[in-house]
Amino acid sequence: MNYDLFVIGAGSGGVRAARIAAGYGARVAVAEDLYMGGTCVNVGCVPKKLYVYASQFSHAFEDARGFGWASNVPAFDWATLRDNKKTEISRLNGIYRSLLDGVSVDTFDSRATIVNAHTVAVGGRHYQVEKILIATGGWPHIPEFPGSDLAITSNEIFDLEVFPQRLAVVGGGYIAVEFAGIFNGLGSRVTQLYRGPLFLRGFDQDIRAHAAQEISKSGVDLRFEVNVESIIRSAEGLVLSLTDGSSLTVDTVLYATGRRPHLGDLGLENVNIKISDSGHIAVDDNFCTSEPSIFALGDVTGGMELTPVALAEGMAFARRQFDDSEREVEYDFIPTAVFCQPNIGTVGFTEEEARTEFGDITLYKSTFKPMKHTISGRDEQTFMKLIVGKESDRVVGVHMMGPDAGEIIQGIAIALKAGATKAMFDSTIGIHPTAAEEFVTMREPWSQG
Repeated sequence: MNYDLFVIGAGSGGVRAARIAAGYGARVAVAEDLYMGGTCVNVGCVPKKLYVYASQFSHAFEDARGFGWASNVPAFDWATLRDNKKTEISRLNGIYRSLLDGVSVDTFDSRATIVNAHTVAVGGRHYQVEKILIATGGWPHIPEFPGSDLAITSNEIFDLEVFPQRLAVVGGGYIAVEFAGIFNGLGSRVTQLYRGPLFLRGFDQDIRAHAAQEISKSGVDLRFEVNVESIIRSAEGLVLSLTDGSSLTVDTVLYATGRRPHLGDLGLENVNIKISDSGHIAVDDNFCTSEPSIFALGDVTGGMELTPVALAEGMAFARRQFDDSEREVEYDFIPTAVFCQPNIGTVGFTEEEARTEFGDITLYKSTFKPMKHTISGRDEQTFMKLIVGKESDRVVGVHMMGPDAGEIIQGIAIALKAGATKAMFDSTIGIHPTAAEEFVTMREPWSQG
């Protein structure tokens, strides 16, 4: 055997698995044909968060006037942001490569193909391997319709040559919501289109409703229960014909309507790997496919599409295969954030899920104006919600939309993972004055009306 482990895909999960396995003495190789560091580093959470920071400055300049900073909002230069982002991503690409080099992992900058259960072809050569790990992640998908080739995805939106003064965002997931907020903050006139009655499906219903209210107030033109029938190019721009009979003219159309497993040209037809009805690779609890020597983890398996989840899976896989560790990934109470404006942070069960899982529950809700905006004058409301199992008194869901929600919910997630009860929340002394202290001062249960 040339390698004990051959990893296809140098994203978060693949790199973590390779590094940990090599640390246990395994001979490891990684093949990546596109992005060293995967989606998150190159066209996902890292550049997105940088652009979120950029977009927040416009609000900060306006808010500063109430605090005595009498100045105009300066001009925004798209090229500066875009090119500085490229420099930072290049730096991170180098770090990922150095991490692999540091543990003697061989890297191939090309697409690897599975020849059989123990053979991988890459760079014109065949390699005999003991185990193969598929960690190629997901890829944005644009449905086919007249003019669909005129739309772009989240892969291209970061590096546009010309800043779009008018942007249509199609989709209702967190990616669509985040980019609508980013470009709205940067100065684009943004219209977000979603075919359903309310976006952010899968999140708590109260958070979804509050998000629609706050995002609409921020200036994004939200249009629900409408879809795109066609796109044509005209002298005025891209013209979208919509299902409600109206039309919309913009400079750029961003489609964020879902992602699919990135499984093309992998040679899966050469091995016995079962694909689920959703198009994902079917795996068991140990990330093993129906081919005993081939494993898969991360977004290709259809689980929670979050970078920290892929990292945890990569570590668990390597420990089990090369250190005989039985530790498994725990998928309960995984926190997540949506970097819209204001942010959403959430952990645990939604209200609907909690009613199904625990029966009787008690709700605690709070809506208030952030302290900063009592002087800035901005019309923005923070929303917080606690979901408590009535019988156990355990806090089983926490949801927030407001400044720094992601930062706050990370700490709350530790408490929920540890099994904290509402009594523990109530007995915890808050930090004053902060928004976070509201979570330990909500005493009265919420009741309808």
